[in-house]
Amino acid sequence: MAGKKIIITGVPGVGKTTVITQALETLKAEGMEYQSINFGSFMFEVAQAEGLVEDRDQMRRLDRREQKRLQKRAAEKMAEIDGNIIIDTHASVKTPAGYLAGLPEWVLTALMPDTIVLVETDDDQILLRRLSDATRVRDMEGAGSIREHQQMNRAFAASYAMLTGCTVSLVTNADHLLEEGVKALVEVLR
Repeated sequence: MAGKKIIITGVPGVGKTTVITQALETLKAEGMEYQSINFGSFMFEVAQAEGLVEDRDQMRRLDRREQKRLQKRAAEKMAEIDGNIIIDTHASVKTPAGYLAGLPEWVLTALMPDTIVLVETDDDQILLRRLSDATRVRDMEGAGSIREHQQMNRAFAASYAMLTGCTVSLVTNADHLLEEGVKALVEVLR
C-alpha cells in the first residue's frame, strides 16, 4: 500500500516514545501525517477480534504456533494500512535463555519496512532513567547489560535489513538533547 513503513525500536528506557511523539508533532505541523502503531497492542487487538483473548495477560499463554500466526496476521493487517505508519516495537527481547528476535522473518516479510530506526543513547543514561522512573517495573540491569542489549539490537537490525533490503538509521536520544534526537528522527521520516 502507499506510504512509508518505518519500524522504530530501542531498549526499554531509551525514551523512544518521547522521541516519536515529538517528531510526529513536528511533522504534523508541517502537514505530514503518520499513524503510530505499537506492534504488541495491535497484535492483541487482532487476537481479541478473533475471540482468542479477553485481556493482554492471556496473550503470553497462547500456544507458540498461535502467537506466530497472530504476529503474521497483525503484520499483514499493518501492511494493508494506507499512508505513512510507524511501528513501535523491539528489535530484540532479552529473555533468560538469550536474545529473541523481536521481528521474526514472517513479520518482516509481511511488513517490508522502508527503514528500521534504532533509538539509542549511552548505557549509563538509560540506567539512570530506569532507576528514576517509578511508573515502570523493570528487571534490574547494569550499564554493561544495557550496552550489550543495544549492540544486539544493532546486529538484529542489520540482519533485518539484509532480509528486506531496508535501511537502518540510528537516532541518539541523549540527556538534555532531546531536540537533537527529534530533529534526527524527523529527517528520517520526511
